[in-house]
Amino acid sequence: MNDSIYRSIQNSPRFKELVTKRERFAWILSAIMLGLYCAFILLIAYGPHLLGAKLSPGSSITWGIPLGVGLILSAFVLTGIYVRRANGEFDQLNKAILEEAKQ
Repeated sequence: MNDSIYRSIQNSPRFKELVTKRERFAWILSAIMLGLYCAFILLIAYGPHLLGAKLSPGSSITWGIPLGVGLILSAFVLTGIYVRRANGEFDQLNKAILEEAKQ
């Protein structure tokens, strides 16, 4: 590709829309993950008795284990949400931008 194509892509309103939407969505998902992680750390710091409580009277598993696993799984879920949107809406915008630039 030559410089004129790069400039036309950078000046495209659709490209600016794509960048804005993608960045906003990534920041939102990052904030959600940060919030979940901070809540877990604060729970460890200020409520260790809650995390150390057993799930049931005869169980050796405490509440901290499923909450920790849930935190890890939430990262995978948020990644899946981003990938789904990236493969749908963001890829369509990207294709439209490239088609526009080729003309």
